[in-house]
Amino acid sequence: MQHTGIAVVGSGSAVPPTTLTNAHLCQMVDTSEEWIGERTGIHQRHLNDGRSSLTELATKAALEAITMAKLQPMDIDLIILATSTADDMFGSASSIQFALGATRAVAFDLTAACSGFIFGLVTCAQFLQTGTYGTALLIGGDVLSRWVDWSDRRTCILFGDGAGAVVIQSHPVNHLLGFELHSDGSQNKSLSLKYGGTDHELLEGIAVSQGNYKPIDMNGQEVYRFAVRRVPEVLEKTLLRANLTVDDVDWLLLHQANQRIMVAVAERLHIPIHKVISNVARYGNTSAASIPIALDEFVREGKIKTGDVIATSGFGAGLTWGSAIFRWGT
Repeated sequence: MQHTGIAVVGSGSAVPPTTLTNAHLCQMVDTSEEWIGERTGIHQRHLNDGRSSLTELATKAALEAITMAKLQPMDIDLIILATSTADDMFGSASSIQFALGATRAVAFDLTAACSGFIFGLVTCAQFLQTGTYGTALLIGGDVLSRWVDWSDRRTCILFGDGAGAVVIQSHPVNHLLGFELHSDGSQNKSLSLKYGGTDHELLEGIAVSQGNYKPIDMNGQEVYRFAVRRVPEVLEKTLLRANLTVDDVDWLLLHQANQRIMVAVAERLHIPIHKVISNVARYGNTSAASIPIALDEFVREGKIKTGDVIATSGFGAGLTWGSAIFRWGT
């Protein structure tokens, strides 16, 4: 079987129009605009109001990416939706495939929380590099507002909704320069969205559990310590795999969870702050959507240029973390 490379050739993003500012949050919970800004770097986040679905946000982002790549939906062979908040428990990727009219594409969901986009990028690459498929659409999208306890000031200040997408194609030269993926289930309790059910007796001696999911629960200090330790480590390993140094990196693109984490990681890697991509102030933590939304913004603003080397890392629930280094465009 022929092995080939890949190139990331288009990007797109979409967020709901409704914004929730730090000032709004001060009316809901006992906090202050200054405290939120200083601790997280977040000033506002976009929230889905219920009239829109994840499928609609993801479809809009996907169409933008397909258009940038100068393709049509019928050109797509594979669609992967990285999400933890599908509209349908059975998955939403097929609904997006239908909405796009990408009738040739196989579509499925992938769940790795805030690491989902990185895991999805590597998964797409495996299909393309073996020659199984030629063109893939990777979408990272989440509507975490569905699962936030809006009375819990530890978590309600953090999360926002949105979707981002990229088109990835087979290419004679491999622009995925290196990657590294990890999981540690022993730390699962640090960040979770657990099922919570009660027994429902069907017949005497036969019962099932039925219920819903509990709100997001997070130990912020543990997650912060995990991120500032593991993210520089995984990026260093990926640089080594790619035979690169930090001086070869044009942009550091981290999961947009917290500005303090991004600064700490950059400092540990000795990457200057002007190379750090950040839009967390305007969007908050959008989980699997955060990396592709930020990527799309910087591409459309002309900051990321063809040939730029982007070192990216996702980290979050699972706990999972990973890194990928790729060259933008063809």
